[in-house]
Amino acid sequence: DTVRQSLQTNGITIDADWCDCFARNGIHVGVSLDGPAFLHDAHRRTRTGKPSHAAALRGIRWLQQRQIPFNVISVLTADALDHADALFDFFAEHGITEVGFNMEETEGGNSSSSLDRPELEGRYRAFLQRFWQRTLASPGQVHLREFDGITSLACSDQRLERTDMNHPFVIVNVDARGNVSSFDPELLGVELERFGCFAFGNVLSDSLEQIAASERFQQVQREMAAGVAACRSSCAYFGLCGGGAGSNKVFEHGRFDGSETQACRYRIQLVADVVLAGLEQQLGLSAAA
Repeated sequence: DTVRQSLQTNGITIDADWCDCFARNGIHVGVSLDGPAFLHDAHRRTRTGKPSHAAALRGIRWLQQRQIPFNVISVLTADALDHADALFDFFAEHGITEVGFNMEETEGGNSSSSLDRPELEGRYRAFLQRFWQRTLASPGQVHLREFDGITSLACSDQRLERTDMNHPFVIVNVDARGNVSSFDPELLGVELERFGCFAFGNVLSDSLEQIAASERFQQVQREMAAGVAACRSSCAYFGLCGGGAGSNKVFEHGRFDGSETQACRYRIQLVADVVLAGLEQQLGLSAAA
């Protein structure tokens, strides 16, 4: 088995030394960048309140100059939904070819989302349709993780049975103090009344076997497995997500054993509707249907 290291960063401190570190250790780099400055700087400021967009782009240029593979993750808020063209053009202009969209979610310290209103689903669908059109018009220029994932499953006639984020120890999350969690990274550092802290142990004192045997870990794993089973039995989109992320369920519903979440509606269901409709149109199947 292979252990792969991944690091998600705001990019503002990336320099030659960091690039040496990434290359030497084979670390996969993800940069948080929300598109053009007017979108990014609206929510991503330094601790002193200054805009961070220029510094993040400087870090990306270091990665590009040193040929360090990276991807960008952009958080979409309600403000971004009218700017599909601006986002696509920004990524293309700066040579950013691997992009993923994360919706602003209700999780951790973010107690609400600007996307909570049901009427925004129509705007989001239109946003996705426009971004899909731009990717078709400029093949290979910008790869969107969400489009590529569903296209790959559809074209290969495959389905997911699980996701890394609801299966124990596929992902091992470690913070700066050595605290260890599993499942999706958003759980690390969070404390909820029912479960306490989601740091199940510490790399300085606990083995993974000890962590897996703890009652708290077992409780989370059992409830998360029940949530996956609930999705499998009730949702037509299960094969595209494998039961979803436990963090979304617990932050939206207070439990891991629920099924549909708003995050899943945006991340999987609406994206799938747009991608499958687009593929049918490309293949000339829409009229026949």
